[in-house]
Amino acid sequence: MAQYPCNEEGVCMRCNLKPPVETECLLCSTCGTPWHVACLSSPPKTLESTREWECPDCSGEDDPVPVSGIAGVDSNRSVLVAAIRAIEADESLTEAQKAKQKQQLVSGKVDEDDNDEEEKENEGGNTGEDVDVLAALRQSFMCVICRDLPERPVTTPCGHNFCLKCFQKWVAQKNPTCGKCRTAIPKKMANNPRINDSLVSAIRLARVSKSAPVGGTAKVYHYVSNQNRPDKAFTTERAKKTGKANAASGKIYVTIPQDHFGPIPAENDPIRNQGVLVGEFWADRLDCRQWGAHFPHVAGIAGQAEYGAQSVTLSGGYADDEDHGEWFLYTGSGGRDLSGNKRTNKVQSSDQKFTSSNEALRLSCKMGYPVRVVRSHKEKRSAYAPGEKGVRYDGVYRIEKCWRKVGVQGKYKMCRYLFVRCDNEPAPWTSDEHGDRPRDLPNIPELKMATDLFERKESPSWDFDVSEGRWKWIKAPPASKKKVAAMDPEERRNMKRAIKAARNNSVRDQLLKEFSCTICRDVMNVPVTTPCGHNFCKGCLEGTFAGVSHVRERSRGGRTLRAQKNVMKCPRCPTDISDFLQNPQVNIEVMNMIEALKKKAEEPTPIQEVGESSGTAGEENSSGEEEESQMVGSEDEPPPKKKKLSV
Repeated sequence: MAQYPCNEEGVCMRCNLKPPVETECLLCSTCGTPWHVACLSSPPKTLESTREWECPDCSGEDDPVPVSGIAGVDSNRSVLVAAIRAIEADESLTEAQKAKQKQQLVSGKVDEDDNDEEEKENEGGNTGEDVDVLAALRQSFMCVICRDLPERPVTTPCGHNFCLKCFQKWVAQKNPTCGKCRTAIPKKMANNPRINDSLVSAIRLARVSKSAPVGGTAKVYHYVSNQNRPDKAFTTERAKKTGKANAASGKIYVTIPQDHFGPIPAENDPIRNQGVLVGEFWADRLDCRQWGAHFPHVAGIAGQAEYGAQSVTLSGGYADDEDHGEWFLYTGSGGRDLSGNKRTNKVQSSDQKFTSSNEALRLSCKMGYPVRVVRSHKEKRSAYAPGEKGVRYDGVYRIEKCWRKVGVQGKYKMCRYLFVRCDNEPAPWTSDEHGDRPRDLPNIPELKMATDLFERKESPSWDFDVSEGRWKWIKAPPASKKKVAAMDPEERRNMKRAIKAARNNSVRDQLLKEFSCTICRDVMNVPVTTPCGHNFCKGCLEGTFAGVSHVRERSRGGRTLRAQKNVMKCPRCPTDISDFLQNPQVNIEVMNMIEALKKKAEEPTPIQEVGESSGTAGEENSSGEEEESQMVGSEDEPPPKKKKLSV
């Protein structure tokens, strides 16, 4: 009996059923075509044999099998296999081009126009190291399920990558094992996956560099570190003694008032001249205040009832919050007894009302103002929160609806707000090159039980301009009611000394920085990925917990007690990784990528080769400059140290 694969829609062309891709389909290791396991005449007998399994088209079984993709059309199997082998042997093609041509050949839809356009694009100047880097990323970091660059990547402890949605669907089938190597996935990670920030930055950087015009500079998303700034929050001796709980605010580095709406543009950043970019990260709320993303030290809402809300922070303060990345449900403030010493009471004691900051959010909903959103590591339930300790700026959102409903504590009403992202810059958890586009509002089941529902009926002040393809102010933004203090030249010079923006010479150097260990601050050697999505050198991670046993004995005084497991927290977040440390698996995909980048970086450029072969004026000039620099410098001054790469 002839055997048929699955068509483009995933339907088996033999039984006309659509089997689950994750559990009942096999991908051919040669052509990548999906096949229904139940309809195979000789399915693989062991799990190990599925990794190198070849379909009947490629293995040479004596069945009259048609070309994959078109049912009922007979074809010469040997011709198909020979064509696939020829593509594999073509050294002029990249891995991405080979995969595309094999897919087109097997599906029977070879589009010559697409190939011609791709060749013209390569001839136009987008070849070289940027395309090679993107192809290497696509080859190394492929989603196990969809076989493409992972969108919102999640890395398992065994070192394999998934898209966040693919991972959630895979785990939802009650299959808590890796889809590639069948290693058990920790239950905590399955219930609360964390996005791998380093991989997101690497994929986005490679995509942006490829799409950048020839001769132009690609836009790099910086993670600003304010740890070495001299003008920090500590301004008094009393503040230094008691820590940041009693610290005064440091210098404000942007020229915006505290009631500024929307993004912070480059004209309000006189030192860096780049504005506050999406994805910028600060150690705490005080540092975040100095860059204007969210001014209040403690409060989660920045706004005025008669003026509107400028920014909010997601920090896990209310159990009713729901975070879905591009949109989230936010809970208002109030309704808790904070009298006396109850500064952090999480028990609701009364209804929340649309007053004060809650009314400010409702006014921003009515006028359609953009609201800056900052996410904190304290939001443990969200996959979109930063993995390490601190806060991150995630762009501007617009409030589409607000209402009241009974909270999860089951007694008092809470003010609720629907935030939808509307920023021109891509979100930190995506590898997209562009920002948001207008999207349909999500379905909110709790609206059926809502009261005091408010929906904006007039046109918003901040909206998407189709002609320009970006979000902008359609109506004039509200005028500030506060004055902006001008800076004198001396303050500007001090700020220049305080801010050290790292500029990288190439995309490859930046990628190597993204794959650096946060313990040794160098490019990872034998990398491992924890269940919380952080990358370290295996030796650095094991050295951090050297001498710490996994269990501790509690028996004493003749009394026998059960041994207790030691809690070993990740060096970058509070996640317990004691189970992972018992047998940390090396992330082979990351290690291969780092080795490929290092190998490329060590290859001499054509300019270097010419200089080495000539050995005339260039050497004399360089030696003369070295002698002059040695004469000017002090004799006791040590040679400059090489700086280590850091994220």
